[in-house]
Amino acid sequence: MSQDTVVELIGTVKKGRRKTIGPLNLQIPKGYIVAFVGPNGSGKSTMIQMILQTICPDEGEIRWYGEAHTGVLPIDLRQKIGYVPEISAIEENYMTAEVAARFRSYWYPSWDEEYFESLMTRFDVPRRERLSRMSKGERRKFEIAAALAAKPKLLLLDEPSSGLDPFAWKHMIDELRNCMEEEEVTIILATHIVEEIKRLADYIAFVYQGQVLDMVEKDLLLGSWKEIWVRNDESARLSKFPGKVIRQEDGPSISKLVVQEDSLLDELYAEQGLQIIKSRSLELEEIMELWIEGHRPAAAVQ
Repeated sequence: MSQDTVVELIGTVKKGRRKTIGPLNLQIPKGYIVAFVGPNGSGKSTMIQMILQTICPDEGEIRWYGEAHTGVLPIDLRQKIGYVPEISAIEENYMTAEVAARFRSYWYPSWDEEYFESLMTRFDVPRRERLSRMSKGERRKFEIAAALAAKPKLLLLDEPSSGLDPFAWKHMIDELRNCMEEEEVTIILATHIVEEIKRLADYIAFVYQGQVLDMVEKDLLLGSWKEIWVRNDESARLSKFPGKVIRQEDGPSISKLVVQEDSLLDELYAEQGLQIIKSRSLELEEIMELWIEGHRPAAAVQ
């Protein structure tokens, strides 16, 4: 395994009463943001919990920085990991934000109190309110502030923007970007918010029905799929085009095609003088639908 891999899942399986997650084979590169993307119930949260080792896999193994561990993670490794859960833990419910932060600071030697206070001020979180009495958005902002103040090397975020208003969401995006610029941090982000993926992710791991279908570099994925419209008498030239996914009539004289192989398409334009009436890049949601249908992105790294 490369020294630049932070987490590696090797044939990892978690069996449940209703469904099985895995086997999973995935490498998380150091210093990047990897977004776990997929429909609800696809297994994203379970993957994060297995990485955190709050859920242990039934088969396969997980390696952190090249080493495998059984059961509870060693304290020195756990202190490198920050976590924002989708559902807040009940153990801190009767603590105020101040008390909960003080408790967490004991566990993280790298805790930055000044940074925590600045985040609490920026997020406008009440410090002396019990966490259980906070709104969902306030509790989420506290969780994000505490996770960042711990100065983790690996940050796990499970639907971090749930409950955030647009202003707090923008602050969160800014802070995560600053975190990546200032420290060599790796972030795993489970989300269904497309704009979050576009703004933050370096890689997208698409999770569907308990499987990681592929991991793709985001910038190579976005813009690689095109929807084009050509005249019917010219569309026949693309009938054997290797990146063609969909071809359908779009009126009496127009054909619509969805294609992926940009470079080959450019060659066809140049060699055959194909007349394109109009074209557009597919949105991420549309690309994910093609993924589910079995059309593997050419940019896939796995």
